[in-house]
Amino acid sequence: MAFPRVSAVIFLILLIGSLSLLCMGVFALYQTTEIHQNNEEYVEGKIVAIGSKMDFELVTEAGQHLHFSCSNSCRAFMTHMQRHFYEHAMTYVFYVEGSKNHLIAVDVD
Repeated sequence: MAFPRVSAVIFLILLIGSLSLLCMGVFALYQTTEIHQNNEEYVEGKIVAIGSKMDFELVTEAGQHLHFSCSNSCRAFMTHMQRHFYEHAMTYVFYVEGSKNHLIAVDVD
């Protein structure tokens, strides 16, 4: 009689785990579509310099150098950006293009 109870417990744990993963996936998908606006663009690369005026320079894999200024929401990511700079980690930047091709970073990950 113990085997059906054990299998029921295992089934219940797997059911709860799979439903939890499904909910987290749906929430993550919804969150990324709600955060970023339609006029934002996306680029990935490595941060090669961080300036004192809350600006930074990113180099893409194609070798293109892009200079970004941080918006108010980007300033919260400064410690995260410094860690990416020291570790030479890939960085994903969501940005909008301002006047005179000025790039304004909205989100940095």
